[in-house]
Amino acid sequence: MLKDRGIDVFLGNAGTDFASLVEAFARFETESGRAPRPLVVPHEFVAVSMAHGYYAAGGRPAAVMVHVNVGTGNASTAIISASRANVPILMSAGRTPITEEGLPGARDLHIHWAQESFDQAAMLREYVKWDYELRTPVQLESVVDRAFELMHAEPRGPVYLTLPREVLAARPGPMTITSPSRRESRSERFPDPARIDEAARILARAESPLVLVSAAGIDARAVAGLVELAEAGGIAVVEADPIYMNFSHRHDLHLGYNQSGTTNPSVGEADAILVIEADVPWYPALAKPAPGATIIHLGVDPFFSRYPMRSYPCDVPIAATPAAALPLLAEAVRRHADPQKVARRRERVAAEHRKRQATWEEIAVKQASAPTMGFAWASRCIGEIVDDSTAVVNEYPLDRRFAPFTRPGSYFGSPHSSGLGFGLGAALGVKLARPDTTVIATVGDGAYFFGEPLSCLFVQRAHRLPLLTVIFNNQQWEAVKFGALAVHPAGAAKARGRFPLSELTPSPRFEEMAKTVDGYGERVESPGELPAALKRGLAAVREGRPAILNLLAQRNV
Repeated sequence: MLKDRGIDVFLGNAGTDFASLVEAFARFETESGRAPRPLVVPHEFVAVSMAHGYYAAGGRPAAVMVHVNVGTGNASTAIISASRANVPILMSAGRTPITEEGLPGARDLHIHWAQESFDQAAMLREYVKWDYELRTPVQLESVVDRAFELMHAEPRGPVYLTLPREVLAARPGPMTITSPSRRESRSERFPDPARIDEAARILARAESPLVLVSAAGIDARAVAGLVELAEAGGIAVVEADPIYMNFSHRHDLHLGYNQSGTTNPSVGEADAILVIEADVPWYPALAKPAPGATIIHLGVDPFFSRYPMRSYPCDVPIAATPAAALPLLAEAVRRHADPQKVARRRERVAAEHRKRQATWEEIAVKQASAPTMGFAWASRCIGEIVDDSTAVVNEYPLDRRFAPFTRPGSYFGSPHSSGLGFGLGAALGVKLARPDTTVIATVGDGAYFFGEPLSCLFVQRAHRLPLLTVIFNNQQWEAVKFGALAVHPAGAAKARGRFPLSELTPSPRFEEMAKTVDGYGERVESPGELPAALKRGLAAVREGRPAILNLLAQRNV
């Protein structure tokens, strides 16, 4: 049934609750195509992160099953990430047997008592759209279809099923399944035409309109729609902590990034701002738009209603799917805009684009001859090896200012919930969805610890999903250090140059881990070594071998 509903892969981290699943998949081994492909993943966090990357890269959900409450606990961080990123995942877990005797699947191990929860789903309920416990095999079609319609309904997100062992072991008798399902929920939200016209008038009449966008690029149609809109109005575009490639870095209307802890100057200069699928378009404690700026929010849930607190001003809300709304908004802007004014705006923005690009290039090139590796230079070198058959999954260290991405689907960033370790598993999911793509995972050393790297290396080898993993190793949890400096700018930690609980020294030789799966590993210390090292790593991956580059680097800008 899962296969019929569009599930091609089943990512499992098994326990004793999987007994009947093991039997079922064994039976289907000789019937190719009738069941999802089962893949063993040795850690729950990796499995759910893989499902996340798989959907982001391929647009199809995966099924994940873990072991009762303990497996659910290990998976919870990745579920939070999927929830905040609006990624649908069919998440399930066994439930410890209900009965102590008398039924197939009843309790027969000591763990079956201690693993029972009063409410197993409670630990995920805040972050899944729906949860349910399967009570009888007769319910199967109804429960699965309910899960599908809710995880695909906007805003999308994960759902959670608990599956008691006795129910999985029961003999259901003859069953018929409706195919195809008649409970389709995948539909786009179209905007209110009056709101589109209102927003178009504001953008067309503004002197310095600006788009702030974060997550629209999960859909390539939205990227095309945003280009159409920007060109129709001569509107500058800034990516706000982008999760995807939303707008080409090389386009002359691209004015860079609003990155965590910083503020792009364009935000304060704009008199009209269109926020597209951006939960945090700017940082109010650092800088805000001009007091008279008109703010428009566009997204499937423009108020991010699942966030307990979010206080951004909004003068014009547009609740709509960006891929559906942006071409309509572009058309409306063309109707209201003065072509000469648009041309002047575009010329002004293009000049600023060239100025900022030149500044970033100067910074990166300067680091090329520095005695130690800088993040800007490392990011630039990685950007230079990204071609049409390459995708990058970045968990924070890659600086987009120095690594240009121009194609939809070429870049995947970390969800804003910041469950560290996401990047490695997500990169595996991207590779699983697009096996012909070369996938590069860029992570910090702190994130690498969290990412269950040994489990990820196993998956790379066992399922033929080789990655080039590039570790930006600054021997610290840098965010912890910056957080201390932000709250205590003149404190003892700064005065002493010591930041307890943030320092990760002595640093392991991460590159040596590649040897455990016959992969390629290399430690890179000087800027001049990096381009050739990246080529060697890519060559290994294209031979089918995992590769790890351990860069000793610091963030200098």
